Amino acid sequence: MFETLFSIVAPVMICAALGFGWARMGRPYNTEMVTHLVSSVGVPCLVFTTLVNVDIDLDALGLMAGATFAAIFIMGSIGAGILILWGKSVRAFLPSLVFPNTGNMGLPLALLAFGDAGMALAVAYFTVCIIFQFTVGVAVSSGVTSPMALMRVPTIYAMIIALTFKMTGTAVPQWAGNTIEILSGFTIPLMLITLGISLYQLKVREMGNSLIMALIRLLMGFGVGLALAEVFGFEGAMKGVLILQSTLPVAVFNYLFAVRYNTEPETVAGAVVLSTVMSFGTLPLLMWFVL
Repeated sequence: MFETLFSIVAPVMICAALGFGWARMGRPYNTEMVTHLVSSVGVPCLVFTTLVNVDIDLDALGLMAGATFAAIFIMGSIGAGILILWGKSVRAFLPSLVFPNTGNMGLPLALLAFGDAGMALAVAYFTVCIIFQFTVGVAVSSGVTSPMALMRVPTIYAMIIALTFKMTGTAVPQWAGNTIEILSGFTIPLMLITLGISLYQLKVREMGNSLIMALIRLLMGFGVGLALAEVFGFEGAMKGVLILQSTLPVAVFNYLFAVRYNTEPETVAGAVVLSTVMSFGTLPLLMWFVL
């Protein structure tokens, strides 16, 4: 069991550590360019090739999407209540409590732990999170509703096209499938390396509040994921992926939105760093639980 857990967690930590070390040595790395490349090309290609090639029931993907919607709603309700009682800004901190790092960490962990089927389920969770993060999340952070933001998210189009191919039983042309699969290959390594670089670049200045935020994110996510897995009757990979994705640390995107809309970015940065560092310590226990 230890060897299995180590083989799942170690690649994620090593890739992130590589990025952290690269930044610490002062080596050049255009984070903005890589982020745009991954989000605009790599992730859509990964989503497409995963959904098209994996042998999984579409009903299972629909159930995972429904469970994700429920998780976001419940975590949003609980998170808002905690922030109001705590006397903290819902606008500044609610997205950090609701939206975990389902991309940089969630996708590789699901792939390593549960194989291609787990990856497809993680993609379903990730896609629903992206939809809500770029609509509700942006609306909360900015104070302005922006449904048109979804039109600029290539992952949504990749998912729609992939599901169209799958539902109609249409074969993807070999040249297109090979090209998309090659492009999808750089996604996970770059996501993890960029995560490590972000951990080095973000500074923790609000230790107390950031630590509390990090603890709430991890504990609330685990509790909600576990409860919903029981409610939906999930077993195996579906249960594992739901709990895993729900328990991940604060997504880096929350910090980017906090900077853009000036909603206490220093505290959000601290929550990203501390929750990620804490999750590296708890990941072996979490993976042992879901496996």
